[in-house]
Amino acid sequence: MLKLKAVSEPTNPNPSDNAKKTQRLDLGSGSEVLYIPKFLSYDEAWKFFDYLNDHIPWTRPTIRVFGRSCLQPRDTCYVASAGLPDLIYSGYQPKAYSWDDFPPLKDILDAVHKALPGSRFNSLLLNRYKGSNDYVSWHADDEKLYGPAPEIASVSFGCEREFLLKKKPGASSQERRSDGEPMSKRVKKSNLVDQHSFTLKHGSLLVMRGHTQRDWLHSVPKRAKADATRINLTFRHIV
Repeated sequence: MLKLKAVSEPTNPNPSDNAKKTQRLDLGSGSEVLYIPKFLSYDEAWKFFDYLNDHIPWTRPTIRVFGRSCLQPRDTCYVASAGLPDLIYSGYQPKAYSWDDFPPLKDILDAVHKALPGSRFNSLLLNRYKGSNDYVSWHADDEKLYGPAPEIASVSFGCEREFLLKKKPGASSQERRSDGEPMSKRVKKSNLVDQHSFTLKHGSLLVMRGHTQRDWLHSVPKRAKADATRINLTFRHIV
């Protein structure tokens, strides 16, 4: 398993600003993960957590998985800029709220853009994990509306949860399809070198870049000790 390399965050001109450090993980073949454990200060992150927990119109929708209807194992909400294509996943189309509906979300978006110069996120999927049995299964955010090499920024609040990455079957350069379409999302056993784990801390930022969605799967599994609430904001760019 590859080890993260911690370096000083070059995008932060103020060294006293939360002592931000960026950890970079090169997954190979143009895929990269960045992780900033102290993206937001501890107290600031709790203020955002309380606002999100109390003011976001959370819903737990019915989705379709392998042809069967089931209750999604986490709460969700969707925010997007005007004029974007509708988001549809697992047979569910969430209502798209405006950024103006929840002003603190724009403050978090501005902080993400400042930390990631050149990024231009225009949509946000919020998820709330209310305990150890809430989770997200193995998947890749490789829908066509995100483009061929999407950048996805994930900000976490509350309970620490484990975030796993696992290489897709047949994702080596020799086996990729020449047209760049996503590979099958089926999961099979892989070597340890093709698996990585992060503990996403309160106030942290994790970024998946390059071909991570094409070549890798990720998940937040059930964990018996994760008995408190976690809120996660996943910023994306819809093309």
